[in-house]
Formats: sequence, structure tokens, C-alpha cells
Amino acid sequence: MKRPQKSKKPANNHQLTAVSHFSILLLMVLLPSCQSSGRSEGPSIFSSDETAEAGKIVASANDDLTKIKIIYKDNEGKREEIKKAMEVDDAKKVRELADSVNDLINNGFDEAQNAIDKIEKAQEMQINDDYREYLRLKEESLKRELEAFENYRQAARTLRDNYDPKNASMRDKVKEDFKNRVENYRKLMEEARDYSNRANDLAKDALRRQQQQ
Repeated sequence: MKRPQKSKKPANNHQLTAVSHFSILLLMVLLPSCQSSGRSEGPSIFSSDETAEAGKIVASANDDLTKIKIIYKDNEGKREEIKKAMEVDDAKKVRELADSVNDLINNGFDEAQNAIDKIEKAQEMQINDDYREYLRLKEESLKRELEAFENYRQAARTLRDNYDPKNASMRDKVKEDFKNRVENYRKLMEEARDYSNRANDLAKDALRRQQQQ
């Protein structure tokens, strides 16, 4: 996979869905399993399953995601700044902002990939089915986000390397490419948010069932 990394998305935390909702995992670790997997030998975290250990790995993934969240916040608003700079054909500003976006995305990639690797490791352990499915959905959400960020990074690099307001043909081509990549970025972020919401709903249902037992 390419180095998909963090881009920016404005105010409403679309890119932070996987980060902001991971805390619910810890609740699932603290309660007895409600659906024991075939790989699990007991219904409780105190038996021979590995739910508690998986929870520690997920907590470590949360640390990586917290770092990413900070970078995301640093990156908020840059898309609008780029748009405004292009509207007035400020080539210097466009290139500076695009280069900043590229760097921010690159800086957060390793943390994001580390988080995914840890989530994958936790899924391979002896945990209950609800927990495993929750982790799978969160992993899919993160992967969509990384794909979205890589898409945005490519858009930023195109602006940085090719934006030239003095060349009308090239300028319009770069603007159109940027517009299309941003639209694709939004679609991928929507998919990521959907996966994250599905995971959160699953966790809530699992907790509700456990509390009713």
C-alpha cells in the first residue's frame, strides 16, 4: 500500500471517527463475553481467552491514534486556505500550503499504520465474536481514512509541483485534478465514517445484551 497519510478535513471530525470512538473498546474488554468464538474456551475474560490481552493491544493502538488526532487538528482548514489562494491565483501561497499538507500527512502515516497493525493482531487472538467484528469494522474504517488521506496527499503534491497561474491550461488542469481528488477524499471519508458508526452500534448492542443477562 502506498503511504496513505493524513490530510485535513474541516471542522466536523469526519477524519477523526476511528480515533474518537475507540474508547468504547475498553468497555467491551471489562465485561464478560456474550458470544464466545470457536477459538475461545470460555465466556469470561478470566478464562483462557485473550480478551484482556487484546484490550491492552487496542489501548496501545489508541495511543497511536491520539497522535494522529493531534496532527489532524493541525491540518484542519488548510483545504479552504488552498481554495482561497487558488481563487486569487496566489501561486506562492498555494505551493506553501500544499507542501505543508503533504508533510502533515507523511508525518502521521506511521502512527496510522501502527494502529492498524495492532488492531489486526488483536483480531487474531482468542476473543469473542462481537469484539472481533468490532475490531474488523474499525480496521476497515481506518483503512478507508488512510486511502482518503493518500488521495489528498497526491492532490497536494500536484498543486505543489505543477500549479502555475501564468499557464492557464495547466492551471485549469491542476485545479480540476485537485477538485476531483478532494471529492474522492470526501467519499472515502464518508465510507470510513459509516464503518466506524457500524462498529459503534455493534458495541452498544453487545453491551446492552450483556447488561440484560
